[in-house]
Amino acid sequence: MGEVVGIALGGALALTVPNRPDLIRDPVITWLQRARTVLGLLAGVWLVMAYPLRKGREEFVLDKLGNLALGCAIMLGAGAVGVTIFILAARPPLGGLYTRRLVGPLTVIGLIVGGIGLCWLAVLGLRGDIVSSADIGRFDLTLGLFGELAGTAITGLIMLALLVVGAIACVIVLLVSLFTTLLVTFMALNSCFRTADVHELLPALLSPLLVWSLFALSYSDTPDVAAPPAVIYSFLLGGPLTVTALSLWEVRRLRVRHGMTLRTALGR
Repeated sequence: MGEVVGIALGGALALTVPNRPDLIRDPVITWLQRARTVLGLLAGVWLVMAYPLRKGREEFVLDKLGNLALGCAIMLGAGAVGVTIFILAARPPLGGLYTRRLVGPLTVIGLIVGGIGLCWLAVLGLRGDIVSSADIGRFDLTLGLFGELAGTAITGLIMLALLVVGAIACVIVLLVSLFTTLLVTFMALNSCFRTADVHELLPALLSPLLVWSLFALSYSDTPDVAAPPAVIYSFLLGGPLTVTALSLWEVRRLRVRHGMTLRTALGR
């Protein structure tokens, strides 16, 4: 069981990494992207641990999950707009080439949507919205072969066993899919949803757009912790400013080290 989960998890994570055959890989850029994401997560954990929450822990977790879903939706929307503008601005035949390279980003989006769907189905199963204990004793799946009473009893036992096995399966599916979805989302954010498969410049160009969109969402929301305003605003601005500075450096490095510019990417 553990080996199957490990293989499935490894396969899902492999699909979040850009793997275009002619992709130019810069280990320094990759390392800084990962360090940026990890530092952002550590800063968030520190803020929650250092200051008291304004609400209960359960409400806080539910709000964070809701914000995560909304944030992913905003990032997907903003990313789709950015990629569309990039492709439309490219001269033929580059526009068609970039469109064919969208398989990678769409794969990552499909993994995240599929993971959320599995979590949702598992929760429905645990809540009894698919099959519940109230259904036991109401049906005779033997079609009267053993008599109505015996057939109903046999069917009830079968359904009870399925409910127990199904509950265990739902718990396993929920835990695995939740962990995998969160990890895939983390890796997708790190690779900017594999947009480097379209062009190496796209992660650097899209990252500021995505983080400033999330900043607008966070700024309009009530802070989760009772921290001083200076700490809150430093935390909110730290991520977008860091990502923007790193993106500018990344664009410059791609131009100096690899000869990549926005003009050449668009064929102009």
